[in-house]
Amino acid sequence: MPESRQEWQVFFDAHAPHYDENPFTANTVAEVDFIIELFGLASGASILDVGCGTGRHSIELARRGFRVTGLDLSEGMLQVARAKAVSLENPPVFVQGDATNFALDQVFDAAICVCEGGFGLIGTSDDPYVHDAGILVSIANHLRPNAPFLLTCLNGYSVIRQMKDEMTVEGKFDPATMLSAYVDEWDLPEGKRHIQIRERLFIAPEIVRMLNDSGFRCEAVYGGTAGHWAKRPLMLDEIEAMFVSRRA
Repeated sequence: MPESRQEWQVFFDAHAPHYDENPFTANTVAEVDFIIELFGLASGASILDVGCGTGRHSIELARRGFRVTGLDLSEGMLQVARAKAVSLENPPVFVQGDATNFALDQVFDAAICVCEGGFGLIGTSDDPYVHDAGILVSIANHLRPNAPFLLTCLNGYSVIRQMKDEMTVEGKFDPATMLSAYVDEWDLPEGKRHIQIRERLFIAPEIVRMLNDSGFRCEAVYGGTAGHWAKRPLMLDEIEAMFVSRRA
């Protein structure tokens, strides 16, 4: 694993005991309702959850009778997930791995990568396009033809609209590359932390192109705000965008 990627692994290992205290995690049941309706899969179908974190979607899908495999970079997050799933009759299989380059001995009926599940979480030396395209190609390689795939990720429009010329002068945002790099203060359940942010601000057409180049057919772009998943237009100031695709 590249050293830069370990930055996120260290962060999430430390954050794992507190992750489920974040307000956005309160929408799991509604989000899984949406996924099931969107995919139209029968109970018993296999689903891959990339960037599964503490397993909130994986576990809820398993409760509904799906066979789920969750993959995450952080062993700390997976330990929390396994502890939460211990009472399930058919718990998800949780695997530690790098979303940009993983190999599982299985193909799946569907996949999800939601709530910034690895996509967009680049390290200080990662190439943003190579990183995120690697995740999409790895997922595509594990899906049956025509299998549905749901991605939610940062909405580049929202972040761009917050940028100022002063940030360009200070080297925090480069309009030529759409890369932002700055220290942000996050108000986490365990307390405030200063986090080094490095992001490539992808707008919706770029993500659609990346999906199509990675082995998918992107069928729709929706708003992806936590707690407000629906088949509705993406708003410019939403934190996340939603992309509905199928394996080509």
